[in-house]
Amino acid sequence: MKKILIISGTIAGLMLSLPVQSQAQQQAHAAPAKQGASDLKATRDIKIISSAGARALADACSAWAEQNKKIVAMAILDWGGNLIESHAMEGAPMNSIDTALLKAKSALRWRRPTSETNKMVRSGENLAPTFMRDFPQPGALPIVVDGQVIGAMGVSSADGEKCAQAAIDAVFNGKATSSVQ
Repeated sequence: MKKILIISGTIAGLMLSLPVQSQAQQQAHAAPAKQGASDLKATRDIKIISSAGARALADACSAWAEQNKKIVAMAILDWGGNLIESHAMEGAPMNSIDTALLKAKSALRWRRPTSETNKMVRSGENLAPTFMRDFPQPGALPIVVDGQVIGAMGVSSADGEKCAQAAIDAVFNGKATSSVQ
């Protein structure tokens, strides 16, 4: 019985020591919260690459490659890293689509051309791409529209970034870049 009284007394003491707010104080604290909630954006609008847009990128890159007498393969990813389109030109090596996909994933993750990531790794500035299973080889670009990275395009060729940039310029009419800045 003595233990119950001690515990009850302790709980009552703790309850009395809690600060009690008046109704005016409660309303004063609730007003900014309600105002903040109305200003809060619970969602945001994002741009995504459509299937038709991805196909157009592949076609534009193929056209550039034919014009420059290159044989390439390409992979186009959406903002979440999902493969939307891939294409290998006739005569491309067996591993070329896989190479293009790895490059595109690296460009998307690092939000920069893979040639820049390659320079960071080679200089020792940042070795994270090597142990994060990235493929920091030149040939892929992020696709940026209105400051949002909406996807990436990887091309399996020494001139992959030139091919990807030509495709991005052709499809987005200069409204997309390959740089987040």
